[in-house]
Amino acid sequence: MNSFGTAVKLTLFGESHGEEIGAVLEGLAPGLTVDEDFICHQLSLRRPHGAISTPRVESDDFRIVSGVYQGKTTGSPVCILIPNADTHSADYPLGMVRPGHADYTAQCKYHGFQDPRGGGHFSGRLTAPLVAAGAIAVSALQENDIYIGTHIRELAGLEDRPFEDLVADADMLGEMMFPVLDEKIAERMKEEILAAAEDGDSVGGTLETVVTGVPAGVGEPWFDSVESVLAHALFGVPAVKGIEFGEGFGFARMRGSEANDPLRIDGGKVTHLSNHSGGINGGITNGMPILFRSVIRPTPTISVPQSSINLRTLENEVQKGTGRHDPAIVHRARVVVDSVTALVLCDLLTQRYGTDFLAQI
Repeated sequence: MNSFGTAVKLTLFGESHGEEIGAVLEGLAPGLTVDEDFICHQLSLRRPHGAISTPRVESDDFRIVSGVYQGKTTGSPVCILIPNADTHSADYPLGMVRPGHADYTAQCKYHGFQDPRGGGHFSGRLTAPLVAAGAIAVSALQENDIYIGTHIRELAGLEDRPFEDLVADADMLGEMMFPVLDEKIAERMKEEILAAAEDGDSVGGTLETVVTGVPAGVGEPWFDSVESVLAHALFGVPAVKGIEFGEGFGFARMRGSEANDPLRIDGGKVTHLSNHSGGINGGITNGMPILFRSVIRPTPTISVPQSSINLRTLENEVQKGTGRHDPAIVHRARVVVDSVTALVLCDLLTQRYGTDFLAQI
């Protein structure tokens, strides 16, 4: 559906070319700081920048219309509205089915009543209110010394360096429009994106996310494991097609002696000597950093001719993508992944410790 969460719940609404899009965030502790400048900053990380992104640039002039008073959450639902202004609806004629998009599946489910313009409710445009709401969650976690950082681990066969100093790396990434840890590889990645754009094509990539500061004991076994809940939410993000935690699929090439994370007592505290499990055992956090990777597919709207169909004429047709699109969305998806992660963690922490935990009341 359009809502996610148990104790802290997010609802998204709107369409890509509708008047406004928005989010409702329920269950937040009263007294959380809502920094509108920080929300603007987070939205800027999602916004297109230059030739490696779509020409559609929305100002994202959000309005918070409920749930906040004098810069603090009141405990009632927070509603955020963002207008759509830079729309070219004529680029989306009725009957057009774009390969890789939800045009056909939406027709099957909604029988032609769906809004097809720009992908309608299925559009990545709806990640804007998600990021605005997620900014409040990110701030709340930071006030509790929990930090999230995501970088482009791989793009078009090029790899960034792995995380080293987790806190410093995460802090640095939070200010970067193109989030990589190795400046040299950044330029090469951008060249690959521009090369795909010149061919009328697109590229995908892998994002790697680390979360530090989450205490041990958060989460549930089996079907509400931390991995399950994070994956459930992250797969709701358009273009996410794969998730792996810790070593992920790399476990298939390891022995148990290599894959396990030995423990020891250090200064009266339990610590692990490695983190192959990505900070989670039995679905519950073990106090080590949470580490996972998200696969982002290439943008499906491309100018390369592709076989498709027309739903109005029920005929086959060769189609070239129309409208404005990104030759890559990996760098823009980073802040969306951060936002979803923050919202999920706020939900899990609230379930574990109570509503007032995040506000330190």
